[in-house]
Amino acid sequence: MLQRVTTTYLEMTDPEALQPARVRNTPLDLMQAKLPCPELNRFLYTAIGADWNWYNRLSWDYARWLAYLDRPELETWVAYVSGTPAGYFELEYQASDNVEIVHFGLMPAFIGQGLGSPLLTHTIERAWAMGARRVWVHTCDLDHPHALANYQARGFQIYRTEDNMETLPDRPLEPWPGARHT
Repeated sequence: MLQRVTTTYLEMTDPEALQPARVRNTPLDLMQAKLPCPELNRFLYTAIGADWNWYNRLSWDYARWLAYLDRPELETWVAYVSGTPAGYFELEYQASDNVEIVHFGLMPAFIGQGLGSPLLTHTIERAWAMGARRVWVHTCDLDHPHALANYQARGFQIYRTEDNMETLPDRPLEPWPGARHT
């Protein structure tokens, strides 16, 4: 199905621009996945991205996932609540000391619990710790309805928007068959 999609690009050029989220009562434990593990990243990508039409990597085979992950400039961090994966983010160190938030999101069961803002705060802090001079991210109108507002509330500024026609899957994505039981 062909659909118009608006993509918004945001940046933060000064670590002082970060507006940290308030600390929540829910403990959020972060752990870096230091060993390239295509199974883990594909699981996170599909489980978190299915609701937001993350489909570009679904055709990747194991070798392509491994090549993508096995690079020193890429970091994967997993957020846990009570030992259960609740979300993740991928950061990529790029030319001119840019760090891109490549992927960021929460598992469906953890959305609406006030974890997105604290997780984004940790994500941005880690990006700056990687030696960034600029942290950037893009989101689109297929993303969670509060994604853009969360990025802006943390201090990101919009620097570009673009409209494109995208071919989306005809059926909603699922991390596995029958995952959507509504």
